[in-house]
Amino acid sequence: MATENYIKPVLRKTSSELSNVSDCSMNSTSSLVTSEPSSPGEAFRDIKLRKSCGEILLSRYLKFVNPDQSGYVGFANLPNQVHRKSVKKGFEFTLMVVGESGLGKSTLVNSLFLTDLYPERHIPSALEKVKQTVKIDASTVEIEERGVKLRLTVVDTPGFGDSLNSIDCFKPILQYVDDQFERYLNDESGLNRRHIIDNRVHCCFYFINPSGHGLRPLDIAFMKALHNKVNIVPVLAKADTLTKKEVLNQKTKILNQIEQYGITLYPLPDCDDDEDEDYKEQCKQLKEAVPFAVVGSNTIIEVKGKKVRGRMYPWGVVEVENPEHCDFIKLRTMLITHMQDLQEVTQEVHYENFRAERLASGQPMPSKKASSRRQQPSAQTEDNGSADSREQVLQEKEKELRRMQEMVAKMQAEMEAQKQGGKQNGVRSHDV
Repeated sequence: MATENYIKPVLRKTSSELSNVSDCSMNSTSSLVTSEPSSPGEAFRDIKLRKSCGEILLSRYLKFVNPDQSGYVGFANLPNQVHRKSVKKGFEFTLMVVGESGLGKSTLVNSLFLTDLYPERHIPSALEKVKQTVKIDASTVEIEERGVKLRLTVVDTPGFGDSLNSIDCFKPILQYVDDQFERYLNDESGLNRRHIIDNRVHCCFYFINPSGHGLRPLDIAFMKALHNKVNIVPVLAKADTLTKKEVLNQKTKILNQIEQYGITLYPLPDCDDDEDEDYKEQCKQLKEAVPFAVVGSNTIIEVKGKKVRGRMYPWGVVEVENPEHCDFIKLRTMLITHMQDLQEVTQEVHYENFRAERLASGQPMPSKKASSRRQQPSAQTEDNGSADSREQVLQEKEKELRRMQEMVAKMQAEMEAQKQGGKQNGVRSHDV
């Protein structure tokens, strides 16, 4: 067999090397060489030599080989190590969806990630909406695809823009974004920095009502308040209610208003000169598609013998994943392709700006107790007494520490004075 013919010369090489290393007899080695294995599996099992002969394995010759290319060291394999560690660790991403009720936010998120993030969702009635205020609902789900794990957190904002008086209704959202920055800053400044959970908002899909003529005052106020804290991606919701010409007119008007009011959107990264032409064309189309006109649906419809996700109308079917019908595919491509860049912009731009402002203001670092009380105002009154006592104990310890530092400084001053007096008398310390 071919396997047996390959094994024999390797074993002969092994036996010749063993003769130079140990004093074991060649008879046992030659008997191992000349024995004919009955099968390839038995041959590989019998390759391991006995301890008396050094116990050298054939894998040493099969796995550790000298590369054929001259000048090759092997550090070109470092990206593979990073890839293995990243896959083992998994990825985290936080997506915020903001917009008034009925624009298809939940449906679009479920369509993007092919999962149901709101299995037990309660839709409020008209009477409940009158008294409803803006809430922050964060749902976390772990998605796995081909061995890659993604911890996805979707932050929903029910009640935004639903009341008659929507002035400052975006302030709870702004407070939530700042709280996540404060929590990350607090964890990063702590002792244990190994397992920091990143709950900062990496991307914000802002849904624009298609029935309006461009942006409303509330849309402009929200974007101007948060465009320096989060990556905003405008989404023109329910694009199937508009014709293609109306979609183009809406996009042009929205972009003009964004430029007029100085709103900064998420900047898609520019392509390098050495990138592929296909990737350059893809980035160009994604930049031209902003704001993304999308249609969301979780219904499977059969069209011409092919099952697609879409919406059935008397005049036809709107396919969600058809680029001719909407920008759903472009939005998903932008999110998945530039997910790492969204996290980097959040870390290097928005978080660093927040951190610089916090350090420049000279405010004390927030504690975990303070951040938890900020998120749970109902429990704040119960913890006031214990918090005051802790602060008083900390102040006493700081005073005691200052007294000790003053005593140490005084002792050092006395020692310096004694040294100066000894030098004047002609006696040096090393002569004593």
